[in-house]
Amino acid sequence: MADAVRRDVRTAGRAARAAWRGPGRERDQLVQSLKAAAAALLAWLVAWVWLGDPMALMAPWVALVLVQATVYSSVLQAGRQFTAICVGALVASGAQVVTDDATGALALSIPVLMLLSNWPRFGDQGVYAATTALFTIASGTVSAAAVGHRLGQAALGAAIGVAVNALVLPPIHLRDVRENLSALARETGDLLHAVAGDLREGDWDAHSAADRHAASLRLHSRLDALRSARGWSRESLRFTSGALRALHRAPTAALPPEEEDDRFSRVIGHVTALTRTLAVAADEDRTPAPPDTEVLRGYGRLLELIGDTCRAEARRLRDNGPATGSRPDERTGAVMRELHEDLQEGLREHAGRGAARAAVLGTLLLQAENLWADLVPEVHGE
Repeated sequence: MADAVRRDVRTAGRAARAAWRGPGRERDQLVQSLKAAAAALLAWLVAWVWLGDPMALMAPWVALVLVQATVYSSVLQAGRQFTAICVGALVASGAQVVTDDATGALALSIPVLMLLSNWPRFGDQGVYAATTALFTIASGTVSAAAVGHRLGQAALGAAIGVAVNALVLPPIHLRDVRENLSALARETGDLLHAVAGDLREGDWDAHSAADRHAASLRLHSRLDALRSARGWSRESLRFTSGALRALHRAPTAALPPEEEDDRFSRVIGHVTALTRTLAVAADEDRTPAPPDTEVLRGYGRLLELIGDTCRAEARRLRDNGPATGSRPDERTGAVMRELHEDLQEGLREHAGRGAARAAVLGTLLLQAENLWADLVPEVHGE
């Protein structure tokens, strides 16, 4: 228990330091949390202090939960929540009139409203129908004026929550796309370097090959995170064009094009196929046989250069550099061509000694060519 508490404290400390150092996910979370608190306080001041409404609790409650991750989701959730609150207040008032008893009204309305909360149209806001009914019945006031007050306060809170989220540093999730894309390129390069090191140093066996293949499968999780971030970026730009977008601290032009996602999706597919081929070749119970050690060393040198290109792409994506910024120099290009020619010669030699070895080397060479085709700047624009 004590260790868990210490870990939580350290995690909180790292998040606080990250938020203090500069822009990032931690600072975004801090800003959104403070905006939600400010929206609730503003709604309370307007409803209780300015308007003097005795049912002012509803406004800050609604405002607090409507400062969502994007302006679009705030507007969408506002509509769903207000509808749920209206349904809850009306059903609770009707149940109170029918039963003339708080317990009976709860017994009559809450089961119906909890079932209704599962309606997909409400999204995750359906539970507010039941909680509104609880507030309505517990207050003991179910007149038409009281219900109108509650709905008016809900509308006021929704308007304040959406306005604060849209006008005060509107959340536009562009940074996550760039960070995930850059990390995907960097981790791919690191994996290729690890595979290359195994092949060049002679440490390649069934165990290490299986580990590298498992690492390539983990890259798909990063790819999923990239796709999720891309979805958030699209949603965060809805309802934030024009003047609202101009208020944000990050220019929308910094967002990498979606073609980059597709390109690295193909790259990850090639890497997965490459590591799977090595894992199959290292399995003594399988028919495919591994190529000669010297040929594998040459292949490792080729993968290392491709890994360097991945790392250069990671830096380019992180810094929003031009496509030519990750172009290999002439010497590197010459070395890669020479390695490729040597491997093709090795493939011809292996073909004369048996189909099993030639099949493995041919597959490895094809995946290396596919990787190079997707990573070389000439292919994806200058």
